Amino acid sequence: MKPWLLCLLFLSGPALAGPGLFSLTGLAGWEALSFKKKTPTAYALMQDGSTQILRAECKASASGYIAKGKIDLTKTPVLTWRWKADAIYPGINEREKGGDDFPARVYVVRDGGFAIWRTRSLVYTWSSTQPVGSDWPNPYASQAHHVALQSGPSKLGQWQTEARDLRADFKRYFGLDADTLDAVALMS
Repeated sequence: MKPWLLCLLFLSGPALAGPGLFSLTGLAGWEALSFKKKTPTAYALMQDGSTQILRAECKASASGYIAKGKIDLTKTPVLTWRWKADAIYPGINEREKGGDDFPARVYVVRDGGFAIWRTRSLVYTWSSTQPVGSDWPNPYASQAHHVALQSGPSKLGQWQTEARDLRADFKRYFGLDADTLDAVALMS
């Protein structure tokens, strides 16, 4: 079975800034993100009932979409999205480089500018093997931190709604008082 991801993504708060609902804006404001030596994931906008969604179908592939731009977390601190996955990758250790693979990820990035070592990323994952609520540093870069929001096969094929207070999460996982965000990315 090919894992795939369906997402609706938006920042909620008094003033909407940054990425919008795929159902309203499609991919406006999003750009493709690909990796050398990796086959891109097949992304497509499609209808799920009356709602337009982003579908990602992957098989030995990796790519994503990124929306760049300043987001004022004092006005829109909560990121909310819906996602579902149809398959997991059993038997991998996602905490190691060789197992750093997930059915779906949502990244939020605070750019360090010229001081790239100051860049910080939270990576919200649909984990195959790590328990819900667990967190760990990215095995490739200590500036990124994973948080498992869904895990395993129990909710496969079912829409799940997530809401995260990004300011609280940057404080919790990095000790950082983040007032702005510079990018949101999706990856499957």
